[in-house]
Amino acid sequence: MEAIIHAQGLRKSYGKKIALDNINLHIPAGRIVGLIGPNGAGKTTLLKGILGLSTVEGELQVLGMNPFKERTKLLEKVSFIADTAIMPRWLKVSEALDYVAGVHPAFSRGKALGFLAKTTITLKHTVKELSKGMVTQLHLALIMAIDSKLLVLDEPTLGLDIIYRKQFYESLLNDYYDAQKTIVITTHQVEEIEGILTDLIFINHGKILLEIRMDDLPNQFAELQIDADKKEEALTLKPIHTRTLLGGFSMTFENPDFEKLQTLGRVSTPSVADLFVAKMKNAQ
Repeated sequence: MEAIIHAQGLRKSYGKKIALDNINLHIPAGRIVGLIGPNGAGKTTLLKGILGLSTVEGELQVLGMNPFKERTKLLEKVSFIADTAIMPRWLKVSEALDYVAGVHPAFSRGKALGFLAKTTITLKHTVKELSKGMVTQLHLALIMAIDSKLLVLDEPTLGLDIIYRKQFYESLLNDYYDAQKTIVITTHQVEEIEGILTDLIFINHGKILLEIRMDDLPNQFAELQIDADKKEEALTLKPIHTRTLLGGFSMTFENPDFEKLQTLGRVSTPSVADLFVAKMKNAQ
């Protein structure tokens, strides 16, 4: 399948600090990809390269284009929501809609109004009258109303309360996503996006630690909960991470003997958050 994002051997450094270290990616259309990593892992540098906001070494194509050389053409088909929504304080909400409608041919005023209808924001409000969370809501409504082939979300719900965060991800699936669109999401609130992801990428120190389809997680990883008296036997199976529970332990395994694990305790698929912690600690 043709890749929406194709990267081969991406590298980027800032002085002695290596931000991207030989990154390879192949993301086809119709996927919702979680790009997860700690602060300073290389997520933002990778996104800037994908959006043509920064040069990177190596081979990179986004929607069949070189993002840095063809940035203007690319941005007609790509939408980006950053972790900080900044708008002129004097701007009215109605004027914000007028502006985006005037500069982007794929903007739908009706969709934007539909998103805003789920908030307390009115067209007469100015940005200075809105709280930080409401400015984020306005920003999301404007960007989500653009019919793009690729949507890049960098901490999109930062500063929003849990109710609106839930509404946002529901809208992402129900009102925006279809099989022709690709979405890349970075967030520290991984538990909130686990249910919508089709693919998962872990990145740290500029390297990809894991790239996997969510459907393949149960076949590759296992979480084992055991009583304390089973710990030593379970350790012989080489877990990648162990944490203490009340009265026992939880261990994460990669490519384990599932039948053997089931003789020791309760086996399940680890959550994305628990798997992330396990892979990060195992990589140290």
